Amino acid sequence: AAMRYRTHSAAGDDLTIVVVTRLVYRKGSDLFVDVIPEICRRYPRVKWVIGGDGPRKPQLDHMVDKHGLHDRVKLLGALKHTEVRSVLCQGQIFLNCSLTEAFCIALIEAASCGLLCVSTGVGGVPEVLPDDMLLLADPEPQSIIAAVEEAIRRVPRVSPWEMHDKVCRYYSWDWVAERTERVYDRVSMMPSMSLVERLVRYAAVGRIYGVICVCICALDWLFLQVLQWWRPEKDIEVAVDFPTKAFAAHHDALLRERGRSSEDESKAAVARRAAAVAAEAAAAGATRSASAPQPPAKASAASATAKRKD
Repeated sequence: AAMRYRTHSAAGDDLTIVVVTRLVYRKGSDLFVDVIPEICRRYPRVKWVIGGDGPRKPQLDHMVDKHGLHDRVKLLGALKHTEVRSVLCQGQIFLNCSLTEAFCIALIEAASCGLLCVSTGVGGVPEVLPDDMLLLADPEPQSIIAAVEEAIRRVPRVSPWEMHDKVCRYYSWDWVAERTERVYDRVSMMPSMSLVERLVRYAAVGRIYGVICVCICALDWLFLQVLQWWRPEKDIEVAVDFPTKAFAAHHDALLRERGRSSEDESKAAVARRAAAVAAEAAAAGATRSASAPQPPAKASAASATAKRKD
């Protein structure tokens, strides 16, 4: 995709900002009404390509009519998945204004096509891409405008091919699997709580909400017991057809490419688990220390006076 990217190298060249999103409130579509006209006013050579449809599209149509931006803002409407790449390759900057977002795959797709990304820093967005590929803003117009202006200044120094290569490295399957393994390692090393301990923790959430959480947890536990009676765990078939030998051979080959061995990887995994356990223990100790009752100040002073007399 990056091979068809047209580099924006001169200050006089037209620059295109691409938006591909559902035009709904949660995706920050209302912010475009304030951001787009202001950017167009400050930068006469900037154009916009907006792909997507939704209940907020009439507001964008009204914005285009009100500010006379028909020749600078192109509203494409709903896009097929197969059309997204060709739309992204038309621009140099990608803008995301979501108000809530867990991950935002659209940012990865845009960066893979060589676009410098600008996004509201909500949810898990700050963790998606490094700082040199993603500019963050608050979910309000002035902050987004400032971030877009910074992106416009950076674009001449951005290499779309390097952006594409970085995304390929950051989100390779090996990298994703390794991070997933770390999460499972941390979860597996966490101490298991009994049902009573879980209910006590849920009850501490709040006077009303805690009772609701306790009831839900109790119902889930009862439902699990019914499932265990209906289909015991010992009767569940094991996936014996998993290609264990082929997987092990592939895994060893990957380790050899990285200059490591299975033994080194096992030691590294043990070290990661030990570090995770130590971190959990330290956090638990700090929590207990913070929650431990402190002696009254008067009692401490009286004890000190008694010791001096002795």
